[in-house]
Amino acid sequence: MAKILVTGANGQLGNELRIVSMDDAKNTYLFTDVIELDITDKDAVNYYFSVNKPDIIVNCAAYTAVDRAESERERCNVINVDAVRYLAEASGREGCKMIHISTDYVYGGCSNSPYSEDDITMPQSVYGETKLAGEKVLLNINNASVVIRTAWLYSPFGKNFVKTMIALGKEREEINVVNDQRGTPTYAADLAKAIVTIIDSREFIPGIYNFTDCGECTWYEFAKEIHTVFGIMGCRINPVTTDKYPSVAKRPVYSVLSKSKIMDNYKINIPDWKDSLKECLLRIKGETNNG
Repeated sequence: MAKILVTGANGQLGNELRIVSMDDAKNTYLFTDVIELDITDKDAVNYYFSVNKPDIIVNCAAYTAVDRAESERERCNVINVDAVRYLAEASGREGCKMIHISTDYVYGGCSNSPYSEDDITMPQSVYGETKLAGEKVLLNINNASVVIRTAWLYSPFGKNFVKTMIALGKEREEINVVNDQRGTPTYAADLAKAIVTIIDSREFIPGIYNFTDCGECTWYEFAKEIHTVFGIMGCRINPVTTDKYPSVAKRPVYSVLSKSKIMDNYKINIPDWKDSLKECLLRIKGETNNG
């Protein structure tokens, strides 16, 4: 039985890990967020590790406000780089394995074919730069680590594209959604299950891995599918180009990721994004009806 420390446990992925952990009788989980463990405080991190002695840490904590990061580089760097360094140092010193969540934003975003883990990184935003720097810090300090790059994460928890599209679909007669950025939605529950599979694997194989659900779409196609499956009929969705929807930080034009490495090394079966979306929307509908 392993002791698993999960940081950023109140976020989308952390909450899904709470649910998945209920069926994982093999391990004990310690769920923390900033109140229980401030990972930007080096002394607090060292003390927590010395007292609790986890076997594996899953770092779900991150600064993810992509646009705001352009004007808050220092704060973004503290969470995405410095805090990762503290966790890497403590975990390495205690002989603890680490699973760290990263992002498709580390790639250039201009490919025409799915990115593999070996492709050149070329982040186009402060958020992407700090996440890449965090990856490098971790792997340089604690090489018994797995980095998982994911994209377009959604769940019934917190704020995300799926919940925004549902809310806007109920409020407005029409909305505009970009149709020239292509990637793959990722149901946080699928990623949580993949992480537990890695934890329980007989052979922990460190390195960088990509994980999203299977298939691909544009944000416009994603929005259309959300409304169709959820049953929102009174809102027209208009496809627009990125230049019609300006943002402070540059978004990847193309961020489809190859999952062959994680599927081969850890024998993970990854569902199609449309199937996972249906599952998530059923949960959201259930919460709405209960509420």
